[in-house]
Amino acid sequence: MSDLVCENLNMTFRNPQTGAVVEALKDINFTLKKGELLSVLGPSGCGKTTLLNVIAGFLNATGGCAKLSGNVIERPGVERGMVFQQGALFEWLTVARNVDFGLRMKGKDPEENQQEVDKWLDIVGLKGFGETPTYQLSGGMQQRVALARCLINEPDVILMDEPLGALDALTREKMQSLVLEIWKETGKTIMIITHSVEEALLLGERLFVMAPRPGRVHKEYNLPFAERGLNDPLREIKHDPQFGEVREEILTMIWDMEEEIMGRG
Repeated sequence: MSDLVCENLNMTFRNPQTGAVVEALKDINFTLKKGELLSVLGPSGCGKTTLLNVIAGFLNATGGCAKLSGNVIERPGVERGMVFQQGALFEWLTVARNVDFGLRMKGKDPEENQQEVDKWLDIVGLKGFGETPTYQLSGGMQQRVALARCLINEPDVILMDEPLGALDALTREKMQSLVLEIWKETGKTIMIITHSVEEALLLGERLFVMAPRPGRVHKEYNLPFAERGLNDPLREIKHDPQFGEVREEILTMIWDMEEEIMGRG
């Protein structure tokens, strides 16, 4: 079993100067089963990235816990791969040296590493770019490198924090399709944080809308669009009446939250 479980997860921060306590997360409970695709969105300050950082092991919860395969998460681990908004790549290295970085740190056989690098570069659409300096790549291509670097280490769970937010619209749509292809081909569990309602609908068979003050799961959706996106053009799905209805419902929900935060509700 490699389920990802959050049990009564709470996270508070204390301002060292004023002593004020901020509840970033409160009573987060969910189970993400192996192979599920979850998108999370909500207004700024709702704790999306904090939740991801607890699951990644970058932060320790102040109450409750996150578990993977029954083990409490207390630190980063190879069973959880992270893809950031900016690829966090070593731009002075070649594409191949970025992708096989984790394997080299484990002391794996160089010849086997090369075979794995070639395989994953082919999967993410970068075949033949192994010896290219990373700094020469476009933003979209760099995010493909970041995906390959994550996937080559065979994590059980892939965590994505706004991985497509800095890309132009066309590149972003292509990368959304790539994420869906990787999800289907690898059977990996994927959790993606995004500010885009459309992206959350396209990339989440499950979708959490989070509410702020304190951060919590306000509403959960189970959606058909990610599965459809494996076969149908994403732009076609966006014109589906059901897609439009759910999009408007969530936009109104988040708008009302933002108005409340600003004291206009």
